[in-house]
Amino acid sequence: MRSSTASSAVFRLCLLAAALTLHAEQPLPAELEGVGIQEQLGAQIDLNLTFTDENGRQAPLRQYFQQGKPVLLNLVYYQCPMLCNLILNGQTSTLREIPWTPGNEFEIVTISIDPTETFELAAHKKQSYLASYNRPAPGWHFLADHQGNAKRLADRVGFHYRRDDQTGQYAHAAALTFLTPEGKVSRYLYGIHFRARDMRLALTEASQSKFGLSVDRLLLYCFHYDPQARAYVLFAANVMRGGGVLTVLILAFVMWRMWRFEKRLAAAGVAAR
Repeated sequence: MRSSTASSAVFRLCLLAAALTLHAEQPLPAELEGVGIQEQLGAQIDLNLTFTDENGRQAPLRQYFQQGKPVLLNLVYYQCPMLCNLILNGQTSTLREIPWTPGNEFEIVTISIDPTETFELAAHKKQSYLASYNRPAPGWHFLADHQGNAKRLADRVGFHYRRDDQTGQYAHAAALTFLTPEGKVSRYLYGIHFRARDMRLALTEASQSKFGLSVDRLLLYCFHYDPQARAYVLFAANVMRGGGVLTVLILAFVMWRMWRFEKRLAAAGVAAR
């Protein structure tokens, strides 16, 4: 009976945390006070923070930012009964839809916010998600934390969470954080389902145009991130500006063709005389 009550509490806590992302303006229950995302765009994270990787080795964050690639940061915990799995499942599903590979164009760093979780748990979680991804992903790293550095990192990126003493579970928001190659916060994506276009644009934006197909850089001109929609939306002003430039180019091309045609006619008339 006690186990059933605890499970029910965990289920309710996770649902409330998920609802937090969608209804942040509504009054929060006591267990979610102080929980959420306080966006820190442009904030520099401490790259000297050290964690334990899935192989049991000490790993400073700096080593994941040495390749000049953007980094997708997950702050989760591996024994989470619901929300963390939903976030990682949604992320993995979207990653399968985009052509880029973790380790080639970008890195993924998944860190447990629970200091009691071991690197063996991190290794098990990594094995599970790489099997689900079903593609090589040498740049997806799973880390454990025994020094309280996850909390320091979370505070820096504005990811606020709290532990429920009754259940031992953590209340937290559902979000992905995108970091530049220098370790600065570039963008957040919210929820448990992510559109492939938003993922690509967030990575391209975080890369500071150092990678990505030209079409993705062009899309960044046409789309911008809307905090209200929490997604990339069509930027009408740029589209209209781009449409105006295109119109001028088309008119210039038509006039050039007409000039060439008239020139050929004039030349043919002189030859005929």
